[in-house]
This record gives sequence, structure tokens and C-alpha cells, in this order.
Amino acid sequence: MARKPTNPPGKSDAPRLTDRQRLAWLRLIRSENVGPATFRALVNRLGGAEATIAALPALSRRGGGHAVRLCSEAEAEAEIALGRVGATLVGIGEPGYPHALAEIECLSLKGDASPFARRPIASDKA
Repeated sequence: MARKPTNPPGKSDAPRLTDRQRLAWLRLIRSENVGPATFRALVNRLGGAEATIAALPALSRRGGGHAVRLCSEAEAEAEIALGRVGATLVGIGEPGYPHALAEIECLSLKGDASPFARRPIASDKA
């Protein structure tokens, strides 16, 4: 079953993605025609990013679409390797994820992101 963040983004007791999950999240969100809404819907429906990646070609064919270009493991690993220069990939719901950016599934952060983790004083959302 998909891991649904139950804690607010940035909360310290939130679960962390495993390295394998992080790679799958990044591969999925970087794949053709997979935006934030599609990402969330598929991950929640299919039980995770890895299961979604496995099912995506069949789903695309069933929907009458052309073959979807999936982000390769090598491409995702290269992006994750940015960590060697001080950037960290953080998934939504993980500790340190900026609450103000909760519409984005994963980010590469460099430097202190703690100011973004605070709740905004004013917001257009009720």
C-alpha cells in the first residue's frame, strides 16, 4: 500500500523514504506526462512508485496512448548524485520538506531549508 504522509511536511517524526523508494519517486516524477496530480493518483492507487513504474507501460497502452518515456535509473541516480555537492533529495512528507512547497512531490535542496519548513503566517488556502 502507498505510504501516505500523515504528518505535516517537515515534521521530524515523519517516515523517511528508503533509497530505493527515493529513486523510484524521482524516476516516476521525471517520466513523460507524469505531473504532481498523476503522480499522487497513481502512487495511491497502485501502492507506490515502483509498482506504478512497472504498470505505466500497460496503463498507457490500455488508455490508447503511445509508449511513455520513463526516466531511467541512470538519469535518476545522476540527479540524486547531486548530494555529493551538498544537495539532498527530499520527498513530500519527509522531515525537512518545506511546507510552503507541498504541491511538489520531491525536491533537491542545497543549504538550510529550515525557513521553508515553517508554516506560513498568511496563506491563500483555508
